[in-house]
Amino acid sequence: MLRTPARPEHLSKPPARTGGDNPPMTVSNDKSRLHAPATEESILPLDGGEIHVCQDGPRNAPALLLIHGTAASARSWEPMVPLLTGAHRVIRIDLLGCGQSAKPDRASYAIPDQARRAGAALDRLGVEHTIVVGHSSGVAVATALAEQRPDLVTALVFINFGPNMAAYIGEEAAIDPKQWPNFTDEQLRQAVSSGFAPGYQIPQPFLDQVRDMDLHVFAATSQGVRAYLNEQGLPERLAPLGKPLLVIYGEEDRRWRPSSAAEYRAVPGAIVEMLPGAGHSPNLEDPPRTAVPLLAFTANHPRQAD
Repeated sequence: MLRTPARPEHLSKPPARTGGDNPPMTVSNDKSRLHAPATEESILPLDGGEIHVCQDGPRNAPALLLIHGTAASARSWEPMVPLLTGAHRVIRIDLLGCGQSAKPDRASYAIPDQARRAGAALDRLGVEHTIVVGHSSGVAVATALAEQRPDLVTALVFINFGPNMAAYIGEEAAIDPKQWPNFTDEQLRQAVSSGFAPGYQIPQPFLDQVRDMDLHVFAATSQGVRAYLNEQGLPERLAPLGKPLLVIYGEEDRRWRPSSAAEYRAVPGAIVEMLPGAGHSPNLEDPPRTAVPLLAFTANHPRQAD
């Protein structure tokens, strides 16, 4: 995790969008994005802020919700989308404060609140059952959603996130907000390098996501993740829920201790798949290899579209 000081007032911030009395959701088709042709994009006005949603694949296929990690957005899943749409209605959301979703003043970025918004977004889309896939801190949001909405979440897939804070091995680096706008691409690559396997060439689209992140949201989200894990570890949260669980873990993760993946076996029936040579972000580093266990798992836990 990168550590940021409190957000100074002089930093620019997009106008707040708070939902509530906003007009009905808007929908557009964007065929220009790499790896994601014919993506349907929507802005959902929810209580607390507008949420940006992307949908791909047949609308009558079983739903698969993808939740991104800290400092990322729905775009971080784009390389995997074509691999998943043959069997699923793939839904990606920008969590509040990220990507094209609203960044309202005084919003809560606590993990349970982000999970409630994800559930509300699925309700607006008419989704009654879904398998939820989380990457990095998106795993915490996926867990909280399963806790809150066991009727909605049928199974879970975790990609590279420790079971508790004791598993965190990343180095915290302070970011000076005054210098952030002036970071070169190479400085950004260095700042996020631990999020990938050694030697991996971080693609420009991911750097663009990092450059666009709101430092206040980043700091608040990082604090929320720590609070959620310190309150109770993920295996302890999941064990009583009885949800099928697949854990995919790159063996070269430099943020969360790879050996900690074994702790998820405390969840009855959990499957742990280790990926040799992959780092913290196998969904970006090697989408085909990441998709193999994911699709095998979802095929074993089918749920017809509602």
